[in-house]
Amino acid sequence: MTENAQQQPTAPSTELPTQYAPADVEGPLYERWVERGYFAADAKSDKPAYTIVIPPPNVTGSLHLGHAFQHTLMDALTRRKRMQGFESLWLPGMDHAGIATQNKVEQQLAEEGKSRHDLGREEFVERVWQWKEEYGGKILGQMRRLGDGVDWDRERFTMDEGLSKAVQTIFKKLFDDELIYRAERIINWCPRCLTAISDIEVEYQEDDGELVSIKYGEGDETLVVATTRAETMLGDTAVAVHPDDERYKHLVGKRIKLPLTDRTIPVVADTHVDPEFGTGAVKVTPAHDPNDFAIGRRHGLESITVMDERAVITVHGPFEGLDRFEARSTIVAALRSQGRIVAEKRPYVHSVGHCSRCQTTVEPRLSMQWWVKVAPLAQAAGDAVRDGRVAIHPADMSKRYFDWVDNMHDWCISRQLWWGHRIPVWYGPEGQVVCVGPDQEPPGTEAEGWRQDPDVLDTWFSSGLWPFSTLGWPEQTPDLEKFYPTDVLLTGHDIIFFWVARMMMFGLYAMDGEVPFRTIALTGLVRDQFGKKMSKSSGTAVDPLDWMNQYGSDAVRFTLARGANPGTDVPIGEDWVQASRNFANKIWNATRFALMNGATVQGPLPDPAEMSATDRWILSRLNKTVAEVDAFYDDFQFAKLSDALYHYAWDEVFDWYVELSKTTFQAGGRGAEVSRRVLGEVLDVTLRLLHPVVPFVTDTLWTTLTGGESVVIADWPADSGFRDDAAEREIETLQSVITEVRRFRADQGLQPGQRVPARLTLDGTALAPHEAAIRQLLRLQPEGDAFTATATLPVSGATVALDLSGTIDVAAERKRLAKDLAAAEKEKVQATAKLGNEAFLAKAPDDVVDKIRTRLAKADEDIARIQAQLDRLPQA
Repeated sequence: MTENAQQQPTAPSTELPTQYAPADVEGPLYERWVERGYFAADAKSDKPAYTIVIPPPNVTGSLHLGHAFQHTLMDALTRRKRMQGFESLWLPGMDHAGIATQNKVEQQLAEEGKSRHDLGREEFVERVWQWKEEYGGKILGQMRRLGDGVDWDRERFTMDEGLSKAVQTIFKKLFDDELIYRAERIINWCPRCLTAISDIEVEYQEDDGELVSIKYGEGDETLVVATTRAETMLGDTAVAVHPDDERYKHLVGKRIKLPLTDRTIPVVADTHVDPEFGTGAVKVTPAHDPNDFAIGRRHGLESITVMDERAVITVHGPFEGLDRFEARSTIVAALRSQGRIVAEKRPYVHSVGHCSRCQTTVEPRLSMQWWVKVAPLAQAAGDAVRDGRVAIHPADMSKRYFDWVDNMHDWCISRQLWWGHRIPVWYGPEGQVVCVGPDQEPPGTEAEGWRQDPDVLDTWFSSGLWPFSTLGWPEQTPDLEKFYPTDVLLTGHDIIFFWVARMMMFGLYAMDGEVPFRTIALTGLVRDQFGKKMSKSSGTAVDPLDWMNQYGSDAVRFTLARGANPGTDVPIGEDWVQASRNFANKIWNATRFALMNGATVQGPLPDPAEMSATDRWILSRLNKTVAEVDAFYDDFQFAKLSDALYHYAWDEVFDWYVELSKTTFQAGGRGAEVSRRVLGEVLDVTLRLLHPVVPFVTDTLWTTLTGGESVVIADWPADSGFRDDAAEREIETLQSVITEVRRFRADQGLQPGQRVPARLTLDGTALAPHEAAIRQLLRLQPEGDAFTATATLPVSGATVALDLSGTIDVAAERKRLAKDLAAAEKEKVQATAKLGNEAFLAKAPDDVVDKIRTRLAKADEDIARIQAQLDRLPQA
C-alpha cells in the first residue's frame, strides 16, 4: 500500500475528545499551517509546478457563497497537487474594482456633505487608498476562515506598484502596435456612475415603457415614426426608410419639418431599415443610438448631443434642464397638443439596459473614448482553444466562448473615474499625443501646456493581465519562469465574457503566444435549495460565515463540493450543510473508535494470506476508490468524487467494516492484530483522500492517528493495484443477508436492540466464517433447547430461522398485514380502472395521469412487500 507521509511519524496518540468542535480547531489549525509555510511555493524547487491564480475578488467585497464554492474547489485542486509532489502555488489577491470602490468613498463623502470635486483628484485618490487600508480586504480574512491554502507572501492587488507597471507596459505596447486608438463612438453611459461601461456590464431586463407614434413633416410630405424614447427626437438629424419601399420613394432626398424645433431634416434611404416593421420609417438620432450612429456615418449626418452626463436635456429652451424621463412625458404632451401623436401604447414592455453596478437605466451616448482593436487578439484567443492548447471544461461550454470571441466588438477601455489606472497618454499644446511607458518621463509639464488624459482604464483591463502580471511581468522573474503558464483557471461560466476572454487575449499577446492557462474549468452558480437565485430581498441570501460558525467550515466546503457538477448551477440548503456536519462527526467518531481499539499505521501491511475476507474486501474497495477519485479529479467532477468518498467512508468503512471489526477485536489473537493494522491503513488513506475537500477535521484526525506532522504535506494515496473480487462478492453476500434480516425485523416491529433466538444454516456457503458477526450485528441469540422456528428466511444461499414466539403476537401481526394488503389491492383496482378508461385518459392532464401511474406502481410494490411479510410469518 502507500506510504503514510513524507515525514517520519512519531508514536500516534489515542487521545481524542468525545466530540468534534470545529470552532475550537479550525482557526488555530489554519494559522499553524500558514506559520509552517505549507502553502508557500518555491520558484527554485525542482518539483513540477502547478499553478492557479485566484479570480481576484473586489476590494469592496465580502465572502459570499459563490466565493466559498469556487475557493473550495480551487483549494481542493491545489491541496491534492501539493500532496502529489507538485510545487503547488495558489496565488491570492484583490481587484481595485474602479466603479464600486469609487462609489463607496463618494458615499462616505456625501455623508460629510462633500463630493470628490471638493477634494480634487489627488486628495480623493488618497482618500480611496485610506479607505482600502481601513475597510478593503475584509474578504481576505474570511478566506482564512474557509481554509484557503493560498501563498499569502505572494498576495497582489491590481493597483500595486508591480501590477501598475504591467498595465502601463501593455498599454504602451498595444498603442505602439496600433491596437489602441481614440475615437468618438456611441458607448453605454451610466448617468449615476458618470462613466462609460462596456457592453458586458449592461444588464437587460423587461421594463414597462411607452411606445408613441409621431407624425413628422407637413401635408403630403409626412412620415410616422415610433419610439420609446421621445426625448431623443430633439437630436434627430434624419428619417430613414428602406430604398425599395415604394411608399416613401417620393420623399427620399427631401427635407421635412422636425416637430417642436425650427429644423428640417432629410429623408434618407438605408438598407438597415426593416420595411415590414411598424411604419417602415425610423427616426435617426446619431448621438444617442448605436444603429443610428452607423446610419449617420453612412449618410454624413450631423450628430447632435441633447443630454449631458447626468442625462439632463441641454437643448431647446422649453425642455432644457429636464431629466430625460421628465422630458419624455413633457415632449409627448407637447406633441399631443399639436396633434402630432398618431398612436400611444402603454404599458409597452421592452428590454432596457441597466448598469450592472447601480441598476440605473443606461443611456447610449456619443463620446470620445479609448478603444482596443480586438479583432487580431480575439482571433488568437479563439485559435488557442480550437487547436487544443487550451481546453474548456465542460466541453459544451466552448460554444459560448466561441460565440463571444468570434463576434467581439472593439472594447471601450476608458472610464470617467478618478480611481484606477490612469491612461498614460499626454496631450501637448500643439495637438501632440504621446503615450508614456513605465520607465519614461512625461513629455512636458502643465505649465508648458501638457496635460494627461483624465480617464482611467476599465477594471477588466488590469485584471486581464492577472495570470502573468502577478508573477512579475514585465520582468522575467523566477516566478514567471517557474509558474507560468498557469494550469487551471477555475471560474464561473458567467464571466467568460468579462474576464476569461480578456485574459486569453492579453496573455497570448504579451507572452509571445504562450497561453495564460492550460484548462478553463467552468462552474455553475450557487442557488437556493429550490434552484432559484439567492437574493436579500427574497430572504434567500446566505452568509456562508453564519453556516461556518454553526456547522464548521468543513461542512460548508463538503456541501458545496458535493453539488459541483461541471458548468451547472449548485443548489444548496441548510439541511444539506447539517448532513455534511454529521458526516464530519461520523469521521471523528469512527477514528476515535479505531484509536480506542488499537488501530495502527505502524509497520507494513500483513500478507493478504493472513487477512480475513473482510480485511481483503475493504482494502480492495479502498484501492478502487482511490482510482475512482483520481479519475474524477482529473475530469473536474467534484460532485462525483465527493459522493464516492462519502459513500465509501460512511457506508463501507464506518457502517460495515468498523462494525464487522468489532467481532474480530473481541475474539483477539492474530486476526485482531491484522485487522487493527488494516483499519489503521484504511483510515489513514481515507483521511488523506478526504483532506483536500474537508481539511480541518482530516488533519486533526490524521496527525492523531499517524503521529505525522500534517496531512497537508502527506503523500497523496496511490492505487497499489490490490484487488480481491472474490472477497468483495463474499462481503456483498454477507451484507445482503444482514440487510434482508434487518428489513424483516423492522417489518415485524422489532426494536433494533431486541435479541431474538435464531438458527443459522450457513454450511457450504461463503457465510460460514461470518456467523459470529451475523449474530452480533443482527442481535441473534443462540437457538436454545426450546427453540421453535416461527419464521424462516432463505437469503443468499443460507437460511435464517427465527423464533418470534416470545417477541410478537403472530395472529395480530397477520391480521394487521391482511388489512394493509386489502387496502393496497383496493388502491390497485381503482388506479387500474382509471388508466383503462379511454375517456378519462383523453381529458385528464398529463400530470394527473402520471400521478395515477405512480399510485399504481406504489400499490404493486406494497402488495409484493406485504405478501412477502405474510409468507414469512408462521400460521397462527
